[in-house]
Amino acid sequence: MSYEKVLQAQKVVIGTKQTVKALKDGQVQELVVANDAEPKVTAKVVAEANLFDVPVLYVDSMKKLGKACGIEVGAAAVAIIR
Repeated sequence: MSYEKVLQAQKVVIGTKQTVKALKDGQVQELVVANDAEPKVTAKVVAEANLFDVPVLYVDSMKKLGKACGIEVGAAAVAIIR
């Protein structure tokens, strides 16, 4: 599952704004997006990922995604860095 990929990743970028920046810099290997995040929050980052042909994986929970990243709050989007 995608949570496992986040847990095993050497480096991640957490949050939509930072993820968009990393996508534009060409650093992102995969994007992980929480299904329970507001679509208006995740739409831009998903569009950027599609623009750069970065695979987008979806997980169920922002809370679980945040926990997989080692933070106490939910995460809408996480980029796995190359």
